[in-house]
Amino acid sequence: MKQYPFLDLALANAPYADELKAAACEVIERGRYLHSTQTQLFEQEIAALCQVKCCVSVSNGLDALRLILRAYKEMGLLHDGDEVIVPANTYVASVLAISDNGLAPVLCDPSERTMNLDSSLIGDLITPRTRAIMPVHLYGTPCWDATLMRVTREHDLLVVEDNAQAIGAMSDTPGLHGTVLTGGLGHVGAISFYPTKNLGALGDGGAVVTNDERLATTVRALANYGSDRRYHNIYKGYNCRLDEIQAAMLRVKLRHLEQENATRHAVALAYSESISHPRVKTPAILPGTKQTWHQYVVRVDDREAFRAYLQSQGVGTDVHYATPAHRQPCYQDLEHTALPVTERLATEVVSLPIAPPITPDDARAIADIINRY
Repeated sequence: MKQYPFLDLALANAPYADELKAAACEVIERGRYLHSTQTQLFEQEIAALCQVKCCVSVSNGLDALRLILRAYKEMGLLHDGDEVIVPANTYVASVLAISDNGLAPVLCDPSERTMNLDSSLIGDLITPRTRAIMPVHLYGTPCWDATLMRVTREHDLLVVEDNAQAIGAMSDTPGLHGTVLTGGLGHVGAISFYPTKNLGALGDGGAVVTNDERLATTVRALANYGSDRRYHNIYKGYNCRLDEIQAAMLRVKLRHLEQENATRHAVALAYSESISHPRVKTPAILPGTKQTWHQYVVRVDDREAFRAYLQSQGVGTDVHYATPAHRQPCYQDLEHTALPVTERLATEVVSLPIAPPITPDDARAIADIINRY
């Protein structure tokens, strides 16, 4: 019986192995392991990809979000207790970055169709303390529309994109600066290069992308012990830098990102066209957008039995995410309105294999297995 593992990073990186080894050797031989050529070039390449002026590479995606919000506080644009609207259906890192900065997360239920933040609900969540909104492009699906644009401008909100899962994705609605690329839709975006991502490091990594040069300068200082120059600390900062080895690894894989995203899209289409089981809901394919399909997430009402069946047929699965932030022990006191869609999704979502070396033919074979369930 053929096996379809959910994710095998060794297999996923195998096509680039020689390039990765050569890049690592170059860094080792150069003898500069922080703040050198690979990091500088990588930042330029990511800024160009996202069509923004500035990119600051950092240690991981959570730190990217934390640094953005801390920088806005240092700039006087956010203050303790200010509210940030964030989708309830997201990885906990989105919420952690908010509370870690002394800000108040305000949870918004997602759309049934997209599983992203439901922009029609935002108006009812805005209070005199609302200062920012954090759209999360979950699973690689852009979270941006005309309603979000209008509310943002009417209430003068900062837009901090959690672009951890959607590098290279495009919205059907232009953002604040005219681009349709995620990461450049709002005022600033955070990217994760966790190894499982479409553009994944061989370790941790992240980036902040923005057109705001003052914000970028503040983030860069905060990420380097709060210093604007050596041994001169203007902020009580952190150590959140990306190292040269990871920058070199990411530069190799960045050359293949377009093909990576195209392959995932083809696999997603094969799934959606081939899955016909009446109790398995496939994710929305949004016309006019470019989805990067970091995950292909179906919904079933008997998840554990469904996953056990697929496992017995050699198909690996995962769940993103079984416990929403407001149900985590650390957020038991988090105030929120009713979140019925978030609660339901948490019991139904199942991620199918989509990362390389999964092919469209594999997706059709897995769909056949699903249809026999």
